[in-house]
Amino acid sequence: MASSGAKEAARRDTLDELAEFRTQFYLQPGTLYLDGNSLGLLCRPAEASLLRVLTEWKTLGIKGWTDAQPPWFFLAEELGKQVAPLVGAAEEEVIITNSTTVNLHQLLVTLYKPVGTRRQVLIDALSFPSDRYAVESFLRRSGSDWIGNGHDHRSLLAVVGSSDGLTLDEDALIAAMTEEVQMAILPVVLYTSGQWLDVSRLTAAARERGVLLGLDCSHSIGAVPHALSDWGVDFAFWCSYKYLNAGPGATGGLYLNRRHFGQMPGLAGWFSSDKARQMDMAEHLDPAEGAGGLQIGTPNILSMAPLEGALQLLAEAGLERLRARSLRLTEYLMALVEAELSAYGFTIATPREAHRRGGHVALVHPEAVRICKALRAANVIPDYRPPNIVRLAPVALYTTFVDCYEAIQRLKRIMEARLWKALDRDRELVP
Repeated sequence: MASSGAKEAARRDTLDELAEFRTQFYLQPGTLYLDGNSLGLLCRPAEASLLRVLTEWKTLGIKGWTDAQPPWFFLAEELGKQVAPLVGAAEEEVIITNSTTVNLHQLLVTLYKPVGTRRQVLIDALSFPSDRYAVESFLRRSGSDWIGNGHDHRSLLAVVGSSDGLTLDEDALIAAMTEEVQMAILPVVLYTSGQWLDVSRLTAAARERGVLLGLDCSHSIGAVPHALSDWGVDFAFWCSYKYLNAGPGATGGLYLNRRHFGQMPGLAGWFSSDKARQMDMAEHLDPAEGAGGLQIGTPNILSMAPLEGALQLLAEAGLERLRARSLRLTEYLMALVEAELSAYGFTIATPREAHRRGGHVALVHPEAVRICKALRAANVIPDYRPPNIVRLAPVALYTTFVDCYEAIQRLKRIMEARLWKALDRDRELVP
């Protein structure tokens, strides 16, 4: 006979108006997948759109650039139109192109224009490492143009710390936006703790201080609502393989506020061109007016194709409903952790307030890496983030309340039997 906890979880699922979408995903029997904030699962519409493009390639060959539906030549723009509502932007402000880090490099080299004392790029100490790698490499290679002899490029980087190593203080971020800062690059949702920053407040403060603000939306797009244009954000970038479910290494995307339209892309390429004149093969680039001008090379059609189908499900479900369900799932998961695991040394790093919480729950434990290995052995798929975080992501499109309940029960059994003790502390090579 099912326990009262299992019955309660099942009852919650019967009341779920989005339960039908779960059937659209390829879920493995017996496995509880809670890693959609690293890689979303394959859905049937994404599979169908990829297979359609493969068929177009097979039957049309080169004519796919003009005769496919939609034509491959315009696929980046067409997908940008579909993603624009998810980030709260006009269609021409969004383009699907490149990878996350390439897009950051493109935005840096296009928009970083130091004037007078404004030379620094501001980041936070908890940002995803690749963002810092990109900023530091850009400043290392380009910084000599803006600093005098005897100065190091590292003087151009300003880093805001964290008092607890898990969350950021918006007051500290704003205080760091000094007259020496030209640009700030911050996450919408922290990849470790799942904290959702007050982007509206940060953007207003940046505008008041004359600082360009860019956002990494990789851990927020498809999970929380955005209003990039209304907020006045200058630029943003993201991946498509987490909550957008477009597949491993899927093409990323970027947003460029219209007030930055009309300037030459820092990294120019053939697909930076105005589409109406691209095939003229002109000697000099005539860039596209909007975000499309920040494309570089030929788009990765096969890596973009699954996104088209995946976006269909997001549009049908509606971001407001998805966000509401995500909040119910994460609240329930945190309540289970507190009720079932309080005796085993776990703490919750994720903010409890709905307006400060993204789409995943971060558990802190000194044996996090071994616990993650034990969970995988028990067919629960979490992920580990050093030094001590177990991340659990109940994705609104396909995770159930029963999944959450059963995952915590398996974790409790692991802790009761101390099954993690037999495992080593070596990192698994899992992104």
